[in-house]
Amino acid sequence: MTTINENTFKSLIATTLREKEDGYILSEIFTRYPSIQELLDVTEEELLNIKGIGKTKAQQIIAALQLARMNPVTTEQRFKIRSPQDAYTYLQDLQHLQQEHFVVLGLNTKNEVTFRKTVFVGSLNASICHPREIMKELVKRSCACAILSHNHPSGDTSPSPEDIQVTERLVEAGRIIGIEIVDHIIVGSNKYLSMKEKGYF
Repeated sequence: MTTINENTFKSLIATTLREKEDGYILSEIFTRYPSIQELLDVTEEELLNIKGIGKTKAQQIIAALQLARMNPVTTEQRFKIRSPQDAYTYLQDLQHLQQEHFVVLGLNTKNEVTFRKTVFVGSLNASICHPREIMKELVKRSCACAILSHNHPSGDTSPSPEDIQVTERLVEAGRIIGIEIVDHIIVGSNKYLSMKEKGYF
C-alpha cells in the first residue's frame, strides 16, 4: 500500500481543488490545520468557514480526505513531553512573537503531542479565552490531557491575575469532562515558568 507524506498530501488537496499550493485557500487550510491528522478530522462545516470555500469545494476536500484515510500517512515522530522543560523546548518559538499567543497542546496517553493549536492572539483574559472553545478542540481529537501555554512579549514570565484566573477555569473545565490540564507554560525571553510547578493549580 502506498504511503502519503505531508508534501504529497498537500499536492493531493491542491490538485483536487485546482488551486496553487502557495495560494490563499491552501495556505489558509494548512495554517488552520497544520498537521495531517488535524486535517483528516476536519468537517465540511469547518471548511465552509474559510473564505473562498463553498459547498462544492468543501465536499471535494472531504472526498480527498476520505481517499487519504485509505492509505497510511507518514508524519514526523511525535514529540513526547515528560517535563515542563520538554514543553518549553517544544514551545520556545513563542518567545519571538510580538503579541501574546495562547496555544493548546493536545496529548495522548503516552504524553505525545497529537496537535498544537493557537486558540487566540491578544492579551489573555477570561472573556476571550473561553473553556468551551478549548475543550471542544481537545474532545474532538480524543486527547487524554493537555498543556496550555502563552508567551509574554515583555520577557517576564510572572503570571498575571488574568493568567491565574484563566488557568483555574480551564483546569476545572478539564476536570469536569475528564481531560487533565497537565501544565500551563508561560514563555518569556529564553526562560519559562511552569504554573503547575509553582503551585498555581
